Amino acid sequence: MELKLINDQGAAGTCDAPDALFGRAFNEALVHQVVVAYQAHARVGSRAQKDRGAVKHSTRKPWRQKGTGRARAGMTSSPLWRGGGKIFPSSPDENFAHKVNRKMYRAGMASILSQLAREDRIRVVDEFRVDAPKTKLLAQKVKSLGFEGVLVITDEIDQNLALSSRNLPHVEVIAARHTDPVSLIRYPNVLLTKKALARLEEMLK
Repeated sequence: MELKLINDQGAAGTCDAPDALFGRAFNEALVHQVVVAYQAHARVGSRAQKDRGAVKHSTRKPWRQKGTGRARAGMTSSPLWRGGGKIFPSSPDENFAHKVNRKMYRAGMASILSQLAREDRIRVVDEFRVDAPKTKLLAQKVKSLGFEGVLVITDEIDQNLALSSRNLPHVEVIAARHTDPVSLIRYPNVLLTKKALARLEEMLK
């Protein structure tokens, strides 16, 4: 498989890429499962509800057991009463994780990368750096490469890149080890450095 190699002046040739990573058939069901699992892992179990033991109510019996003609009632904290506790309350430690084994995750990532390559949305560059932590410099560099919205994947992110990319809404710079399926799908284009390409091959082989 060959990917387009570019520089600041435009196209500069091609770059060999492993077929195992960029030549795989697209598996929509697997990609959906991997994306949903990744998003589920990002959820935080911060919601909480009270059961009948946690709500603030008197333990006094509302009325006597017999002779009133009404249903029996023990406490106003009953889940059947307005303001009572919930029967099965949500707890803060709720686990939203979906199980996706390593082989499935790697196959799903390779499927996404292969589809991006088929749609001509991946480019490779020798290296990607800026001389100073200036948003304007990075914006100019991205524009000179022919991109508006792009996900840049590098081997390592230096401080200049990290600071320069924070205020660009359509540009994200991440390290190869932090590559995730949601970011790959979100951006219209993906720019890889050669070292990042080698790192992805090592991670997903």
